[in-house]
Amino acid sequence: MSMSNLYDEYGLITIILLAISAFTAGFIDAVVGGGGLIQTPVLLITFPKMPLPVLFGTNKIAALAGTSIAAFKYAKKITFNYKLLLVIAFSCFISSFLGAQLINHIDTNVLKPLILIILIAIAVYTFLKKDLGAIETKELPMNKQLLYGSCIGLIVGFYDGFFGPGTGSFFVLGFVVVLGFEFVKASAYAKIVNCVTNISALIVFIKEGNYILLLAILLAIFNIIGSFIGSHLALKKGNGFVRIIFLVIVSLMILKYGYDVLKVYF
Repeated sequence: MSMSNLYDEYGLITIILLAISAFTAGFIDAVVGGGGLIQTPVLLITFPKMPLPVLFGTNKIAALAGTSIAAFKYAKKITFNYKLLLVIAFSCFISSFLGAQLINHIDTNVLKPLILIILIAIAVYTFLKKDLGAIETKELPMNKQLLYGSCIGLIVGFYDGFFGPGTGSFFVLGFVVVLGFEFVKASAYAKIVNCVTNISALIVFIKEGNYILLLAILLAIFNIIGSFIGSHLALKKGNGFVRIIFLVIVSLMILKYGYDVLKVYF
């Protein structure tokens, strides 16, 4: 399919909508994660008849492109503990791969009420704890960092593999609350790890042919632009800016999952 065919099939308005959503998703994801909250619903609405694995695979290609740019920018400014990063990344890779394989066997609607409760708790906790993520609050021994980091990787990586929206935000919160990172550092780690989960899930999606390449390229271009700008602002404006965006994204996620849950039961 050529770009002209893409235009003929979907129309200019749809392409513009997809471009705007991809830019916004890239921007938000680079700052604090949660870009999938924007891009995934737009894809679901735009292509209601597209099989979920194809839609998710297409989205993962674009997300990986944007996340890679953000990870590169953060890596130039943030000092990483590469041993910790490697352990978390390895845990994520395994669990994300398993999650992607289970996408056809799990009804994600069953999990939405639980996710909604978790998100409300996260929002309340973050709002009340004003200094959350302002500075590093813990100096855990390395063995505890590795243990807790691998647990975060396994849980959030699995979620990213079979579902995905809000993964970056869950990583950021885990790194801030459990490992004691400040918000900018947590976002930097989240971007690197999120690249790994995307690659792991994509191995499954691409192997099974669950993607539309040209559509993924279109989304990727604007995701990259948004990601570049978002990571630049996060590094420039610091933890206070990231915390505000985090609260906004978690609140939007609550509205989305709340709507999904109400729609199922009512």
